[in-house]
Amino acid sequence: MTMRTITVPARLHEVAALALMLEMAERGAAHLDAGPYRVLASRLADALSTQPMDEPLDQLLGAFPAAAEVYENLQYAHGGLVRSRLDHAVAAEHGARSLIARLRAVTSDPGPPSDAQPTSG
Repeated sequence: MTMRTITVPARLHEVAALALMLEMAERGAAHLDAGPYRVLASRLADALSTQPMDEPLDQLLGAFPAAAEVYENLQYAHGGLVRSRLDHAVAAEHGARSLIARLRAVTSDPGPPSDAQPTSG
């Protein structure tokens, strides 16, 4: 596992501490029974619900996948997978549509095979 350092503004200190504890529980580094796990996840959800999405929060969620899942679950009803880049999804959809259109054009009008020899007759 690669360690990286991120700077966390004071307003995110509680979120960072809770995210670290949840990540440790998810990875098995800290054992939590179901009750304490739910309390931890709920406290993290409450702390995340008051935070605007900005670069520091995005970096924090990038460092703690378990916290990112909690954030996604909080936001899903409003905007789907909100941390997923919409421009990447749209570009992928356009690329797929373009490829499908080209394949349909090729299969509907195959033309002569490129290795076909003229016949004399």
